[in-house]
Amino acid sequence: MSAEKEAALNTAVPTPTIIDEPTTAAAPASTRLPPNDRLSIAFNYRLPLTTLLASFAGFGLGLTHGGQLSGLRFRAENAHRLPTSQVGWYLYHKSKNYNIMLGGIKEGFRMGARLSFWTAIFFVFEEAVDRFRGARDFMSSVIAAMGTAGGFSAWNRFPIQTAARTATIGLKFGLAFGLLQDALSVARGRRVGYVDFVRRRFLGAREESQQKVLASPI
Repeated sequence: MSAEKEAALNTAVPTPTIIDEPTTAAAPASTRLPPNDRLSIAFNYRLPLTTLLASFAGFGLGLTHGGQLSGLRFRAENAHRLPTSQVGWYLYHKSKNYNIMLGGIKEGFRMGARLSFWTAIFFVFEEAVDRFRGARDFMSSVIAAMGTAGGFSAWNRFPIQTAARTATIGLKFGLAFGLLQDALSVARGRRVGYVDFVRRRFLGAREESQQKVLASPI
């Protein structure tokens, strides 16, 4: 009888079904927020990218400048022996174009190497200052630009006046580039220290005054 009663109770009372709650899967890497880096690009990628862009820009500048200098040099070296026939002028211009192309390519590689080297120095210096200060803002860019300008002046042994002018250019470049990076960072949602301070200082005071006005009796 006990076995029959247990069977009857089991059939009469249904067993509750446990509904599995959906588990939230981890977000894929493609949908995660960008890292807290400058321009939202990690330093391991930002350094070679900027160095490569600087080398291309330097090559273009050197190609133009070197070609112009080579053309002027060729004309100065051959000013006393200008050709007198049509074939001579053809060979003259052919040699001139060859010298312009060769001089431009040489100066392009030289300028590209120089610009990429000093660009790498600047970004390494900027990253080092960021990590030392524990903040990423325009101050690190200014310090890095001033330090790079000082190193460039010492490398080329500039006089005091030229070194001061180079430092001024570095200050302006660092300030402009740093503020531009901060603006892009704020637009992408990264928090910048002095921007948060200004927001708390002014927007917080404005919200507090609005709350006081709303709380005051009419």
